[in-house]
Amino acid sequence: FRDPAISPAAGSIAPTVLAIDIETKRDGTELYAISLAMKGAGGAAGGASSSGPDGTKDYARVLYLGQVDHPDAECFGTLRALLERFSALILELDPDIITGWNVIDFDLKMLEQFYRTAGLPFAIGRTEQPCKLFLEQSFFSDSRVDMPGRMVLDGIWLLKTSGVKLPNYKLETAAARLLGKEKLITGDSRFLEIERLRQEDPKALVDYNLKDSQLVLDIIQTTHALQLTVQRSMLTRMAMDRIRSSIASLDSLYLHEVRKRGMVSPTNIIGERDERIKGGYVRESKPGIYENIAVFDFKSLYPSIIRTFNIDPAAYLGQHDELGEVSGGGDAGGEDRSHGGIIAPNGAVFSREPGILPELIQRLWAQRDEAKKRKDKNASNAIKLLMNSFFGVLANPACRFYNINVANAITHFGQELIKLCADHMNEMGYEVIYGDTDSVFVDLKAADFDAAHEEAKQALAGTMGFLTKTITKRWGVQSYLDLEFEHVFKKLLMPHLRGTEKGAKKRYAGIIVRDGREQMYYTGLEVVRSDWTDLAKQFQVQLLERIFAGEEIKEFVKDYFEKLQSGQFDDLLIYRKAIRKPVEEYTKTTPPHIQAARKAGRTGVGIMEYVWTRTGPEAAEAREHPFDYIHYSEKQLRPIADSVLSFIGLSYEDIVSGKQKSLFDY
Repeated sequence: FRDPAISPAAGSIAPTVLAIDIETKRDGTELYAISLAMKGAGGAAGGASSSGPDGTKDYARVLYLGQVDHPDAECFGTLRALLERFSALILELDPDIITGWNVIDFDLKMLEQFYRTAGLPFAIGRTEQPCKLFLEQSFFSDSRVDMPGRMVLDGIWLLKTSGVKLPNYKLETAAARLLGKEKLITGDSRFLEIERLRQEDPKALVDYNLKDSQLVLDIIQTTHALQLTVQRSMLTRMAMDRIRSSIASLDSLYLHEVRKRGMVSPTNIIGERDERIKGGYVRESKPGIYENIAVFDFKSLYPSIIRTFNIDPAAYLGQHDELGEVSGGGDAGGEDRSHGGIIAPNGAVFSREPGILPELIQRLWAQRDEAKKRKDKNASNAIKLLMNSFFGVLANPACRFYNINVANAITHFGQELIKLCADHMNEMGYEVIYGDTDSVFVDLKAADFDAAHEEAKQALAGTMGFLTKTITKRWGVQSYLDLEFEHVFKKLLMPHLRGTEKGAKKRYAGIIVRDGREQMYYTGLEVVRSDWTDLAKQFQVQLLERIFAGEEIKEFVKDYFEKLQSGQFDDLLIYRKAIRKPVEEYTKTTPPHIQAARKAGRTGVGIMEYVWTRTGPEAAEAREHPFDYIHYSEKQLRPIADSVLSFIGLSYEDIVSGKQKSLFDY
C-alpha cells in the first residue's frame, strides 16, 4: 500500500484471559506446582476441558514438580523442564491478559526467581524480551509488570478498581461473598497444610492449586470487573493497568481536546496545596427516630455543576474581586455584566464560551444515556466513574490543571444548591432534618408510608421548578441539574454525635422497602466500617432492628454483654487495620495494629488482624493472653449503645451496672 488512509476502528474488545496460581514451600525455596485456567479454550495445548455456562470449553492444567496421578496434571522431574513447559503453554494459549490473586507480588515475583534459578529467561510475553517487574512496597501504589504484548491485571486490583467492597480481599473471602464457593484450604495455617499434602496427598494439592485459578476467573466473570476495566480503558485511551490513575486519565482526554482547539496546556509542575479545598455541604442532623422520611438526591452533582456553570481551567477568568467593579448589578454568586462571566459563590469567574471540561461531560453524559438504553451496565458504570473523578483530579496539586479557585468553585456551588433546595422545601411547609453533600432528608409530614411517596412527587416537582428558575435568573445559564426522589425511609434513626447532644453527620440507619420487602440501610455506622469488630457490627444490627420493631431492649443489651463476658463471642473480637508502610517506618506513633504486628514479627504492608488482650493488642493468629472483655465492652459496645439508647430513656451504664467485672475479678 502507498499512503493508505488510516482511521480508528470502533468495536468491542473481548480479550482472552488466563489465570495462574503457584504453590511453593512456605519459605519460597521450592516450587511445587503451577496451575493454568482459561475460559473458552478447552482442548487447547492439550489441556483438560469442561463445559462452561455458555457451552464453550474451559482449559485447565497443572504443571507438577514430582509424581502425581491426576487427569489434569503434567509431571516433571526438574524445575527447568517444568518452567520450559510453562513458557510453551503461555505461547500456545497466547492470552491477552494474565491474572491471578496477588499475581504480581507473589506468583510472578516467585516465578521470576525460579526462572533465574533454572537459568532461563523470564520471557512469557509475545516477544523474546524478558518480563520486568516493578514491585511497590507502599500501600498506596500498585505493583506492575512489563510483559511485552500482554497485560497483567491482578484479581484483587480488578475488584478494587471496579468498586467491589469486601471485608478483606483474601481469595477465600471473595469466593464466599461473590460466588458462594469455598477454597479447598483456608486459614493462616494453609502453608502447613500445603506441605502436608505435598508429602501425603499430592492429588489433593493439584485440586487445590487448580481450583484457586478457576475461582479467580469465576470472580472476574461474576463481577464484570474486567469488562468494566476494558470500558474505562477505551474511554480514557489509557492502558488497562493505568485506569486507576485519574490524573493521567483526565490528561489523556483533556489534552486531546486542547490540541483540537489549538491551545497549549501548562507544564505538569507538582505544587503544594496552599489552602484546603472546601468540602461539600453537610447540614447538621436533628437527632431522633423518625418515620416516613423522603430522601432527594442530585444525580451526579459535581459533573452537573461543571456542565451547568461552565467550570473549566481554560474558561477560568480570575477572581471576581480582581476583575474590576461590577456594572449592571452583578454580585458574587451571580452574573458580572462588566465581563459577562459566571461568578461562583467563592468569587471564581468563568467565561461563557463553552469550556473543554463541560463539553467532555456533555459528550460522556450522552454516551452514558445510550449505554443505559442498550442496558450496557459496564459502559454506564465506566462513564459514571470517569465523570465523578474529574473533581478530585482538579483538586489534586499533582494535576497540571490544578487551581484551588476552580476546585472550590465546584464545592461552593454544591453547597449553595443544597442550601437553596433545603430552604425551599422548608418554605413549602416540610422539615429538612439533614442535608448531605448531594442529598436532603425531608420530613414531609405525611400520614403514612404510601402518602409520603405521593407527597414526595409534589415536593420534587416544586423544588426542581424553583431551582431551574433560580439558576437561570441568577446566573443566566441553562440548568443541567437533576434532583431525584431516591426513596422513603419507613423508619430512620439519626444518632447523636458521640458524647454530645448534637446531631452526627454522615451517620444514620433506617428501613427502606425494595421490591415489596423491608431491608435495613446503613451509612457511616460501625456496621459498615472495616475498623470495627464483628462483635460491634452484630450488636449494632440487632439493636437497631429491635429499636425499629419496638421490641424489648434492656434484656437484649444485658444478655449480649453477659455473652461477651462468658466467651461466647470470642470469634467476633478481631480488629482489622491496614499497615500502609513498612512497620519499621512507624516511628512517631505506634498504633495498636502496629504494636501487634511488631509482637508477631510482621514487617510488610497489608491488612493486620489483631485482638485486644489483658496485655494489649496481639496478632489474632498468635494470641498468647486472655481477651480483655472490659476493653471490648467499653470500646465496642458502649459507644454504639449510648448513641441509640438515649432516645428511649436508657443508658448502657445503667443496663450493665453491677454486671461488669473489674480486672481483679478474673
